[in-house]
Amino acid sequence: MANQYDDVALIKGHTFTGHTLHHSDMDLDRIYMDYNATTPLEPEVIQVISEALQDAWGNPSSNYIAGVKAKTIITQSRENVARMVGGKAEDIIFTSGGTEANNLVLHTAVEHFRRNGRAEEQDDGRTNGSNGLPHIITSNVEHDSVKLAAEHLQRDGKADVTYVPVSKVTARVEVEDIIAAVRPNTCLISIMLANNETGVIMPVQEICQKIKCLNKQHHRLRILLHTDAAQALGKIRVDACELGVDYLTIVGHKFYAPRIGALYVNSPGTKTPLYPMLFGGGQERNFRPGTENTPMIAGLGKAAELVTTNLLHYESHMRSIKLYLEERLQAVFKDRIHFNSRYPGSDNLPNTCNVSILGPTLQGWRVLSNCNRLLASVGAACHSDSGNRPSHILLNCGVPTEVAANALRLSVGRGTSKADVDAAVEDLRDTVQLLEKTD
Repeated sequence: MANQYDDVALIKGHTFTGHTLHHSDMDLDRIYMDYNATTPLEPEVIQVISEALQDAWGNPSSNYIAGVKAKTIITQSRENVARMVGGKAEDIIFTSGGTEANNLVLHTAVEHFRRNGRAEEQDDGRTNGSNGLPHIITSNVEHDSVKLAAEHLQRDGKADVTYVPVSKVTARVEVEDIIAAVRPNTCLISIMLANNETGVIMPVQEICQKIKCLNKQHHRLRILLHTDAAQALGKIRVDACELGVDYLTIVGHKFYAPRIGALYVNSPGTKTPLYPMLFGGGQERNFRPGTENTPMIAGLGKAAELVTTNLLHYESHMRSIKLYLEERLQAVFKDRIHFNSRYPGSDNLPNTCNVSILGPTLQGWRVLSNCNRLLASVGAACHSDSGNRPSHILLNCGVPTEVAANALRLSVGRGTSKADVDAAVEDLRDTVQLLEKTD
């Protein structure tokens, strides 16, 4: 059952004014700290969406004015999104969101192996116990849109999957472990760029460098490389070419754009394979057909432009606010605080603070359900129906069960202020005192 911290449920009964939520029935400001779940639209994004709804309502494939205007907007947005991730406009395929983009990558890898890999294995006389199945490598802390898609392929007998565990010391997947998992029939490695719960940044660039060396050394179908950059975009610099990936997933509602996504593909259909899951009118060069959602694409393009222009400011502000948040939590709760987002040797997103307040009655869901002002989550919004179980992501990172059960994911945004932090920490302090007094 969805809880009140879900990024959809928390909007009910509240309205956004800027980046602060106000209750419609009570004159009570709410402090929103769940920006890793979803973000509000920037005013400039709302404006271009509204203009597109009004002026660019035509079919982008049509030649009349409203259609030509829609096509122009889509072209400009494609360029803006490409610039944000260091790619070319032709590398961007618009999708409904990150889930579709991730599924498209896994589908492509399996289909590409089916069409090309088996023949190579037979020619080389290699079986290696693969039964002709493509092999996918991912981590054990991926978003469900990768994890469940991989499980589905494995369950249906369409692929073998290796879930490489992250280090219990660094909470990141280690390059050596990825290399050790490679088989002759490995067709795809999919590792997220930054984890949505811990904020830990994964060594994607180093993985790509090592795998590209392997690809050159062995005469076989090359291993494709994918990263889900949903949580990284708008927070840290992301350059697909520097990372060395073949595919990179883009999710609009994580960087103040609407709920639409895109997939970066390095020269789709030529240098990098891309096989459609849908078939229709030929839009997006047949890779993802369907009449384009012009207003949402316009919003994605404007949000990408804002990221390109203002990233240094966004990153600096969020990092400063997160550090202040951690300082205030430490000052108030002292040795009862445990930071689940701090790991030696790992870099972190500038906005993500995963923290547990230690105590037998202070489970994360209980604390948040009793807060008067703070709106946050215990983990990924897509896991909001998993009951009150500790996050498997934190458990896989080595966080003890009793600590993980108390976890709060506090993710700050572009508009979060020190005053917001003070109010949120005060709310947490009062809530903890109330829970411990009543129990």
